[in-house]
Amino acid sequence: MSPRHFAIISPSGAVAEGLIDRAADTLHTLGMTVTVSEHARDSATAYGVISHSAPLDIRERELRQALNNPDIDVILCARGGYGAIQLLGRIEPELVAKARKPIIGFSDITALHALWAVAGVPSFHAPMTRHITLGGPSAVATMKTLELLCGTATIDYTTAPHPLNRNGQATGILRGGNLALLYALRATPYDVIQPGVILAIEDVAEQVYQVQRMLHSLRLSGQLAQLGGLVVGQFTKYNENTSGTAMYNMIADMVAPYNYPVCFNFPIGHVDNNLPLPLGARVTLTVEGKSATLRQT
Repeated sequence: MSPRHFAIISPSGAVAEGLIDRAADTLHTLGMTVTVSEHARDSATAYGVISHSAPLDIRERELRQALNNPDIDVILCARGGYGAIQLLGRIEPELVAKARKPIIGFSDITALHALWAVAGVPSFHAPMTRHITLGGPSAVATMKTLELLCGTATIDYTTAPHPLNRNGQATGILRGGNLALLYALRATPYDVIQPGVILAIEDVAEQVYQVQRMLHSLRLSGQLAQLGGLVVGQFTKYNENTSGTAMYNMIADMVAPYNYPVCFNFPIGHVDNNLPLPLGARVTLTVEGKSATLRQT
């Protein structure tokens, strides 16, 4: 595996003390070079409640610096939270296209994945600093991310069958991430839910009715009907609604009118086993009785 030079930045929320340094140490032991941006470890409160890593102008400047620095190969976001969407409209897609550096992250970083998609540059929905410091499934996901970055592997994931899966096969460009962010970006220049895409979704702390409202909006816009396939990841930290309908049952009902393959319980999201996804890659989703596979093609 060839060493790569990582820049760790914090474009969204403030990071728990020590996580960045421990993640940098882990990457060093794996043969990577790491540069931590000046304000990545900072914390700034906005509107009295939101804890960003730094004011917006500083977060913008440090993302620009990482993009413009010829020594940097990869941009690793320290965490999600809230704030990445504020960078849209401030960072030019042309700058991202010129730099052609992959960005790594998930959750709130979905907003930056959308910017990278507009620029035509691959990005990785993958573990950030907290998961990089963990062992077990998180360590496996981290190593897989590095293999994808270095071009020594592609994705070829197989998951166990799920009773709500819908069989079928589809090939398309892989897009997705945090559903609330994808929903917030609809009808903007950063809307990645385009016809024929294989869409992967996950979320945290969104109740069943809130997710259903987002999916209703996508249904009314026609976007839900035009997908090539749907990969449903982990929806965590929510309570079942008063009728007892679980999240996955609701999602299955929302996509019931369509014919594309649907895979449930895929290991992406706010869980330790958060497998990396190469967004922008061409993939084939195959769902059948015994398993579901997502393979780079």
